[in-house]
Amino acid sequence: MSGQQAASIERRSGVSLWRQIADQILQGIAAGDFAENAALPPEMALAERYGVNRHTVRSAIAALVQEGVLRAEQGRGTFVLSRKRLSYPIGARTRFSTGLQGQTSERHIALLASSVEPASRRIADALKLARGAAVLRLETRGEADGHPVSRATAWFDAKRFAGIDAAMAETGSVTASLKRFGINDY
Repeated sequence: MSGQQAASIERRSGVSLWRQIADQILQGIAAGDFAENAALPPEMALAERYGVNRHTVRSAIAALVQEGVLRAEQGRGTFVLSRKRLSYPIGARTRFSTGLQGQTSERHIALLASSVEPASRRIADALKLARGAAVLRLETRGEADGHPVSRATAWFDAKRFAGIDAAMAETGSVTASLKRFGINDY
């Protein structure tokens, strides 16, 4: 998000404008464009940068405040929260809780939303289901020591895994939830 970098959002991408803006702000933070506790540009400046109205920018900022990335202070502005940096190794068998083990004392997955929907071609192919078969979509947020550190969407065969959303809400773990369905390793 540096001044030289052009802001680009895709109006026909299928991803809401506010989410695209939130993701670009996150990328700017990760790239070091904003130091911890630094102020973001004013809402109007961000709205001009992205070619949207101020309410769209407010939605992006509100989401990042809820995700624990920013803090908004009425009359002062919006600031990047200071955070402990975590190292998260990614591999074929990476598990959320074990990937952060030793760096945090408490780790869990929070279920944000779930819904049953027809599988798109991409999801059906990945799950080896018929296109349009019922799949259970889970929206989750990984938390470590009370702070959000990841956001994910997962799809499961709605017949085979009916109730996995309740298991996720109860256990806070994908691994523990899958064990309830007879899957001890994945």
